[in-house]
Amino acid sequence: MEELWKLDAFEISKLFKKKEVSAVEICQQTISHIQNTNPKINAIVVDTFEEAKKTAQLLDKKISNNEKLGELAGVPVTVKVNTDQVGFASTNGLRIQKDLIAKQDSPVIKNLKKSDSLIVGRTNTPAFSIHWFTRNSLHGHTFNPHNKNITPGGSSGGAAAATAAGMGAIGHGTDIAGSIRYPAYACGIHGLRPSLGRVPMINYTTPDRHIGGQIMAVSGPLARSIKDIEIGLRAMSQENFDDPWWTPIPLSFEMPIKKIALITEIKGLKIDSLIKEQLKKVAKFLEQSGWIIEEPEAPDFSEAAKFQAALWLGEFRRTGGEAIKKENDPDANFIYDQMSRRCPDTSLDNFMDALQQRAKISRDWNKFFDKYPLILCPITGDLPFPDLKDLESPSSFDLVFDSMLPQIAPPYLGLPGLSFATGKTESNIPLGVQFISRKFREDILLNVGYELENHFSKIKPVIPNF
Repeated sequence: MEELWKLDAFEISKLFKKKEVSAVEICQQTISHIQNTNPKINAIVVDTFEEAKKTAQLLDKKISNNEKLGELAGVPVTVKVNTDQVGFASTNGLRIQKDLIAKQDSPVIKNLKKSDSLIVGRTNTPAFSIHWFTRNSLHGHTFNPHNKNITPGGSSGGAAAATAAGMGAIGHGTDIAGSIRYPAYACGIHGLRPSLGRVPMINYTTPDRHIGGQIMAVSGPLARSIKDIEIGLRAMSQENFDDPWWTPIPLSFEMPIKKIALITEIKGLKIDSLIKEQLKKVAKFLEQSGWIIEEPEAPDFSEAAKFQAALWLGEFRRTGGEAIKKENDPDANFIYDQMSRRCPDTSLDNFMDALQQRAKISRDWNKFFDKYPLILCPITGDLPFPDLKDLESPSSFDLVFDSMLPQIAPPYLGLPGLSFATGKTESNIPLGVQFISRKFREDILLNVGYELENHFSKIKPVIPNF
């Protein structure tokens, strides 16, 4: 039998449910692999091995008694270190929160446990989960297992690196401006940002977020297969009304016409020629599968991104950047200063305008979705950046920030997005494309993902060789 950590989540769970492997065996193999691999990339910054071992023992008793098993029974998963898990600190990469021990599981963690998964570790994030690279003064620097010299992405860089390296079949991430989709892209795996209200997510260790965070930040899965993305989403999205935005809505609806808007030009975004090639290659594959491909003018990404930035930065500005100053993380200080330079006006008037315009811009995008149920577009305008590129200078920050336009706009509207991995360049840099659909139409994203998998090689865990 192939080593268990090399398998996808649905394969592991199937073996467990057929009683061909025990949960204890799955757990032991995963822990051994983490101990051998994680020191090279620092993706898991807090191990939860003892808890995972106890869960595995309980699962083996459960299956021997023929009790009902959850969606992720026996599947090793990781959770992001900014999320409440009983007995562990919700650090968010911050020294000022190193002792912020959770006494109650976040709804998304509760759902993962209810699904009988084995939570094997907590993954790294930049301080405050504030940018697209992963380093902080508390947990250190996370590296991309494919290539140490390029970013693992952020803020769910630890989740993506761990999943890409087989240290868990599914990674939990969060996304307010690309923090699931970009790390998935950079680490050569898939990542799904769900719609606002699909996956319940709050933290009990801290006060509720301000309105910008509430309507833009979501939790979702990262994985090496679309099937794992789907079962991860199903597990995470179970009912929990502690999150007032959670919505009891089906995961599938009648499929619309198979029509895709191929977007290779976006106003305000310079797109690398290799990325355009990937988009056209994917479009050709989908056309062979019966999709109608058209190339209309793109909806306005820039306007949505501008207001998203105001809502995002407004949350930090609410206290005058007090937490930023108190933490005094060099990376976070620089990023906050650059964001403030790029978005100087977060006055009450501008903040209210950003909320008001959300209704109009949502209508405009919905009219676009009436014609095209699915958008195929870049994840960013560039290949994954050299690691920590945005910290080099203000101009480097601008280069990275401007490239992220397709990541920043959808959260403002609460839209779901899928980052789909399409392979790697000859120089070992991952490639991928993004799909965006109407709110609560994750089923369209999953369906197109399943169809595309037929045209690409199976994603296998990568072992860092540096």
